[in-house]
Amino acid sequence: MPSTHKGFLFVWSLYFLLTLGGCIPTKQARVAAVAYTAEDVLRAAAKQSDPAIIRDGSPAYLMLVDGLIEAYPNNRELLTSGCQAYTVYASSFVEDTDPEKAEKLYAKAKIYGFRALSRKQDFQQAASGTLDNFALFLKDYDKEYVPALFWTTSAWAKWISLNPDSLEALADLPMLEATMQRVIELDEGFYYGSPQLHMAVYLAAKPSIAGGNLDKAKEHFDRAFSLGADKLFSAKVLFARYYAVSRKDRVLFVKTLQEVLAAPVDEVPELTLSNTLAKEKARELLGRADEYFMASP
Repeated sequence: MPSTHKGFLFVWSLYFLLTLGGCIPTKQARVAAVAYTAEDVLRAAAKQSDPAIIRDGSPAYLMLVDGLIEAYPNNRELLTSGCQAYTVYASSFVEDTDPEKAEKLYAKAKIYGFRALSRKQDFQQAASGTLDNFALFLKDYDKEYVPALFWTTSAWAKWISLNPDSLEALADLPMLEATMQRVIELDEGFYYGSPQLHMAVYLAAKPSIAGGNLDKAKEHFDRAFSLGADKLFSAKVLFARYYAVSRKDRVLFVKTLQEVLAAPVDEVPELTLSNTLAKEKARELLGRADEYFMASP
């Protein structure tokens, strides 16, 4: 049976179990039970070594998350899970082949993230004001909000990157950077140093005339690696793609990607899927080395 059909059967099986079985009497309890199951599915998926299985089953998982959010539209944990799920799916399986579709997925993830962060004031409204006021607004978030802040910045940054001609997207850049900085202040070690990694890519990808800074980017990359990002193969891929290419250092580019290809993907079980996908990206980038370094000797 195709894995997509299995995914839909999984969702409908949960539905019948929790709505017709009669063993869980309240809507809140039913949603909580499915939410816990969804988290278990996500953890199991992270240990999967065959990306095709996850790619084919992801739409059913996204439908499940949407249903949970429909049931509890103001639940921060569910909204954060939705933001994460759509962001990871789009970046892992969609963006390279269908950027237009990925942009829509990131937009939905961003909306979920903004809703998760709309505690005392609408996050979108706050982000539309002055930078100084927005920076003060961000101070109201504590470490409890790090997952929501982190995944929101992930979706937000991806959405901006796919809208380079949008005045709205360009206007969001200072607010995005301020939010990224707040995540670093609260918990720079979150998910293997990923907040530092985000800032590194942000500074390396931006042209210097727009505030990009390769020296500062390198500092953030180094800090991310010291916090555990060296276990994330995607971190090394991003280092090669944005730092080594911007430095026009082909030797560093090739060396870094070859390190990714030589390393075992399952040294950290929960990173198996992520690292498998990063290996695929490393092979692709190596195949495009001449394109990235055309002017290099």
